[in-house]
Amino acid sequence: MQTVCDSKRNSASIRHAISGGDRPLIRVITVEREYGSKGAEYAEHLAERLGWRLIDQCLIEEIAQKAGVTKKLAERCDERLDPWYHRFGKAFWHGSLERLPAPSDLDVFDSDRMVEFVRDYLTGIAEQGSCVVVGRGAAAMLARAPGAFHVFVYASMWRKILWFEENFPEHAREAEQELLATDRRRAAYIRRYFDQDWTDRRLYHLMLNSCMGFDAMVQATIDGAGTLVTEPALR
Repeated sequence: MQTVCDSKRNSASIRHAISGGDRPLIRVITVEREYGSKGAEYAEHLAERLGWRLIDQCLIEEIAQKAGVTKKLAERCDERLDPWYHRFGKAFWHGSLERLPAPSDLDVFDSDRMVEFVRDYLTGIAEQGSCVVVGRGAAAMLARAPGAFHVFVYASMWRKILWFEENFPEHAREAEQELLATDRRRAAYIRRYFDQDWTDRRLYHLMLNSCMGFDAMVQATIDGAGTLVTEPALR
């Protein structure tokens, strides 16, 4: 039977292994995920196992507070591009000669502004270390950062549809459509703001099929980050 002391020793040994002993190697783990692959849930299990901070919904709340906007508005701009008519109007105001003075970018909170806050937020988080970051382009943003380990979580379509139907039974008929649309939106976000292909395997140290189960996924991540990584994913 495992005692509390055993549990504490195990947690300490995990942190020791993932830090490379006395010379810290991995300070941040990023998790990109297909919609419905349970990537966010895996990240929660990983953070709990390591005793690290999970950066997911708290990012939205803290940015909303810092920007002085509602959480709902921040959520609307989270991992999304602005509608085409918003981008068109913004380009018009900044490019037209015969117009009234354009509103300051600081007065407008949109996806562009959200990404600026996300960059600042994640830069600070990466410096602090000991955190697991879900999405938001963190893998692309920190692609060349030493001490960052990048994971991509995927799943077969039938498993993702099953997850969607269980969580959103009232929209079960649109399951596949919603899954594909969300992944396209995330890919477009990464491409526009970070100039990277979201599914490019070269961006990640580890790609996991969530059919493995959380325990196996977490252990594979700990093993990989603790023994294999000494260089950034991209040079």
